[in-house]
Amino acid sequence: MTAVSLRGVGKAYGDGGRTAFAALRDVDLDVETNDFLVITGRSGCGKTTLLNVATGLATPTSGTVTVDGVEIWSITDAARSGLRNRTMGFVFQFPSLLPGLSLEQNVMLPLEFSHEEHADTRERARELLDMVGLGHRLGARPHELSAGQQQRVVIARALINRPTLLLADEPSSDLDEETEAEIMEILRRIHAEQALTIMMVTHARQLVAFGTRHLEMVDGTVRENAQHESPSDPAAPA
Repeated sequence: MTAVSLRGVGKAYGDGGRTAFAALRDVDLDVETNDFLVITGRSGCGKTTLLNVATGLATPTSGTVTVDGVEIWSITDAARSGLRNRTMGFVFQFPSLLPGLSLEQNVMLPLEFSHEEHADTRERARELLDMVGLGHRLGARPHELSAGQQQRVVIARALINRPTLLLADEPSSDLDEETEAEIMEILRRIHAEQALTIMMVTHARQLVAFGTRHLEMVDGTVRENAQHESPSDPAAPA
């Protein structure tokens, strides 16, 4: 089953004249359910734009984007936002946790925005923080954590809505090598245990081995990389 499908997708910035910049060029892409897709490429090649267009955060100039069987640019803004809230979780490069809230409250925050009643919200937040190794720090504030610990909280927050699709934009670029491996091992474990579909973009080619599939982006286009190997010496569980 296909989780995300792009057909003929282009994204240009500018006025359409000589100053226009094509961030995406006629992209065709299918992300299958339970893929852990790693997309690599240099800065400015269009990786983040691809992620934003695929999730409805940026409007394509051309083409179609289908998520969970729905062509997302054929529905209203409200319906698109509802689809994102129901099916997607996001892990960005920088944690963007709210400093005045505890870790538990930060993880629960997406459900507060959804305006839906969830009787088990607090219990689920605690389970997720425990899963990422921070169950003993429920009441801590973000400034009391290391960068790697903050990113663990972000992963927990991204899962609070029980999404089927997790989007990660350079989730380890601000981390040291050891912490990067720990974060990637958490993502790989989540993918394996929860049958979650993951799309991750990164400039770090060493992270390709954590996924199940690899694409390279060059000047707004994507190409499949058939060579893929699992890490020979996986990081210790975080």
